[in-house]
Amino acid sequence: MRLIFAGTPEAAVPSLEALAASDHEIVRVVTRPPAPLGRKRVLTPSPVDARAEALGLPVLRADRLRAPETAELTALDADLAVIVAYGALVAEPLLSAPRLGWVNLHFSLLPRWRGAAPVQRALIAGDTETGVDVFQLEAGLDTGPVLASEAVAIGALETAGHLLTRLAGIGAGVLARTVDALAAGTVTPEPQVGEPTAAPKLTLADGRLTWAEPADRVLARIRGCTPEPGAWTTAGGRRLKVLAAAPARDASALAAGAVTATPNGVLVGCGGGALELVMVQPEGRGAMPADAWLRGAGTGVLLG
Repeated sequence: MRLIFAGTPEAAVPSLEALAASDHEIVRVVTRPPAPLGRKRVLTPSPVDARAEALGLPVLRADRLRAPETAELTALDADLAVIVAYGALVAEPLLSAPRLGWVNLHFSLLPRWRGAAPVQRALIAGDTETGVDVFQLEAGLDTGPVLASEAVAIGALETAGHLLTRLAGIGAGVLARTVDALAAGTVTPEPQVGEPTAAPKLTLADGRLTWAEPADRVLARIRGCTPEPGAWTTAGGRRLKVLAAAPARDASALAAGAVTATPNGVLVGCGGGALELVMVQPEGRGAMPADAWLRGAGTGVLLG
């Protein structure tokens, strides 16, 4: 089949590679334009853009699919369009332009966690299972019928970054098999069943830690916000990023936000229980082990 592939971040690259290695022809890769990255704000192509160029695939760079982009993609006479975290909506008439429409690889088991941040929201909520779905794209937000699905257990200390990388690899295989099945006409769409939950994009405020919450809820937020937007708190009125934490190996009773060094590590009290701080990053400084930070911060530290 003739395919259009739309995607932008690193999580979409395994799917692009899987389809590029298949018997199908990718007639256009659609991705968002280069964005300024790093302290010097250097314009940098998206991961999908860079990989498509390396594979010798034609690329359309667009932040939105307006009339000119719609005309260009419609003229390709594609059989199917595939989207994996492109970052912009697909609307009519482009939605109906390919013979088989558009399919979307989504990193959750729909209808749970519809939206831009399904992996992060699943971890913050304390889910122990997620998965990947390939569904038929339609006008509603992640509402289309499911074509293929695979459940995935979430590791006890897995962060959003690690889980997304794992799901991207699993999802690429599921997507490639689904495209083959669509070509063969052997797919049976199934309507989504269950109560929908929303997964809006996280903001910096979502990473703010509330130490009055139980330790397991605080740890879930740290995992869900790592690496983006980052989990953080304050110490002495300055921001402190929490890059890694773990369940406390010590039963020490601490007030919420109180920090102490023990033989089992640096502990911080929560509303119920405590957590071990493993890696932190003080404002204006680099990442460091929590014990090194605490030696510099001194005694009586209270996180807010």
